[in-house]
Amino acid sequence: MSGESCLGPPAASASPAAAPKAKTCSFRGPGALSHKYVRLNVGGALYYTTVQVLTRQDTMLKAMFSGRMEVLTDKEGWILIDRCGRHFGSILSYLRDASVVLPKSRQAIRELMAEAKFYLIQGLVDICQSALQEKKEDAVCLIPVITSPKEEERLIQSCSKPVVKLLYNRSNNKYSYTSTSDDNLLKNIELFDKLSLSYNGRILFIKDVIGDEICCWSFYGQGRKLAEVCCTSIVYATEKKQTKVEFPEARIYEETLNALLYEMLPVPDNSLLEATSRRAHWGSSHSEDEEGLELRERVRRIHVKRYSTYDDRPLGH
Repeated sequence: MSGESCLGPPAASASPAAAPKAKTCSFRGPGALSHKYVRLNVGGALYYTTVQVLTRQDTMLKAMFSGRMEVLTDKEGWILIDRCGRHFGSILSYLRDASVVLPKSRQAIRELMAEAKFYLIQGLVDICQSALQEKKEDAVCLIPVITSPKEEERLIQSCSKPVVKLLYNRSNNKYSYTSTSDDNLLKNIELFDKLSLSYNGRILFIKDVIGDEICCWSFYGQGRKLAEVCCTSIVYATEKKQTKVEFPEARIYEETLNALLYEMLPVPDNSLLEATSRRAHWGSSHSEDEEGLELRERVRRIHVKRYSTYDDRPLGH
């Protein structure tokens, strides 16, 4: 910082060799210098700003630049602040506009909050805390476990997002398993966990452990059952019946992606439906409106067919 920003020259030293590289001084009040730029060296990061910005809010920076605290300057006039300068630009942005664009990562937000606490900028601390709380809620993946058919119906009907349900009921087995059934049941459960993490916030994933089936996937959109993938069947061996559990991974992925089409209300977006359609089977003479209707009907017919083919039970079972 320039000499006019400090009161009095630096103290005389005994010899030139002993002259310090930095000096302390009291900063003048913001009156005459409020619109003049000052130069800040914050942990090696250099910033230019005005006294008016630094004294706008009642913070430690206001105390430093209104004469209540001494500041440290180097021989070139840069005011030295012994803090990490990575987030000081965000500090200045908040002092200028009372708002700030927060970093994307939780770690960076925590670092910015630590700096805000050091400079006693409570408003910025509150903003960081709120953002961390929101990110924490977004990061938590909650999986409801169904305890009754009524609870399942209430969850599905009240949810605005698509719903994927995995029913697995190992204790319901009346017969012995085939040799690969245990492994396949575990693979279904692992895939459910993987999908619930991948699409957390976009799809509601629920578990059911009280149904009739041993392993069954159900897919819902806008409160309606869209498809079902049953992973169990009975194998008639020579002496006894065996339960066979399969792992149709590709089919489960397909139905999960189809359910994502129902994120948007009131109907799936035409561009998303078109991306999954086979346009080569349609004539080029269709108008855009007619094409949109055909897309919707195509999805409806496919899902209704899948539903009627794989599930004849009422909702909640």
